[in-house]
Amino acid sequence: MNSAVRELTYSQAIQEAMAIALESDPRVFLMGEDIGVYGGAFQVTGDLVERFGTDRVIDMPISELGGAGLAVGAAMTGMRPIFEFQFSDFATLAMEQIVNQAAKMRFMLGGEVSVPLVMRFPAGSGTGAAAQHSQSLEAWLAHVPGLKVIQPATPHDAKGLLLAAVQDPDPVMIFEHKLLYKVKGPVPEGHYTVPIGKAEIRRTGRDATIVATSIMVQKSLEAAEILQTEGIDVEIVDLRTIRPIDRETVINSVKKTTRLLCVYEAVKTLGIGAEISAMVAESEAFDYLDAPIMRLGGADSPIPYNPELEKAVVPQVPDIVAGIRNLVQGRR
Repeated sequence: MNSAVRELTYSQAIQEAMAIALESDPRVFLMGEDIGVYGGAFQVTGDLVERFGTDRVIDMPISELGGAGLAVGAAMTGMRPIFEFQFSDFATLAMEQIVNQAAKMRFMLGGEVSVPLVMRFPAGSGTGAAAQHSQSLEAWLAHVPGLKVIQPATPHDAKGLLLAAVQDPDPVMIFEHKLLYKVKGPVPEGHYTVPIGKAEIRRTGRDATIVATSIMVQKSLEAAEILQTEGIDVEIVDLRTIRPIDRETVINSVKKTTRLLCVYEAVKTLGIGAEISAMVAESEAFDYLDAPIMRLGGADSPIPYNPELEKAVVPQVPDIVAGIRNLVQGRR
């Protein structure tokens, strides 16, 4: 592997991963709405249609259900499609194919058929796209056995997890926060993979653990710097994969720090934080807790169009700072 590291944006890292996959495996092809000449709704596919042609980068009609069905069928017959949704919200239009077909085929056919399918979902709020184009629906799909669900938080992981997903024999759902597309970070050249199902400790600490996903990893790191000035040392676990969950890393961190705050943008109720909380409460880490587990998630509300209201319904850095202060100081 070439060890040279450059600074790339999150979207550039994804595009590079798709180019590597297309170059290295003739079974790989891209499909989605406006991914050809237009370059994708968020310009992530860019010029790939010019480099690889319309047989490998396929513009689809406006039918998420039909496109998803084609992707599932292609995967079952030996191809390795990467399907891009314009917005993660449009997964709702393709749930029959994702949940009832892609997730279940290997099981229902006794392991004789696999579904090596990757689906990419631009997700989250912060772009003023309002209630039908700003949701975080990853917990919906993580509830379904047979699907793997990942949320890269850095350009490095966006590339490495996508390349791992392309090699995986099962359907992998990738939720990419739209506000991360322009974020830069170090990305090695060439082919490498990041293991699906393995969390990453982004910051070590002693006083409390934050388990965060996607853009909330960045916000948690900002909050940790503020808290450090107050003498509060926070450990941050980037979950990276929400199905399967890296139980060992989370539990070991909580046993060390004795406090847990789960931070995620999706609606708090029945979100990934509830699963993490229950997992810790049912484990040996429960006996180490010095404070009740806390969740910090989105409000029980559709995402508003107004930019100030949009910020108000999802966790921000001051909310994370306040949550950790309350945990450490014994307040609820």
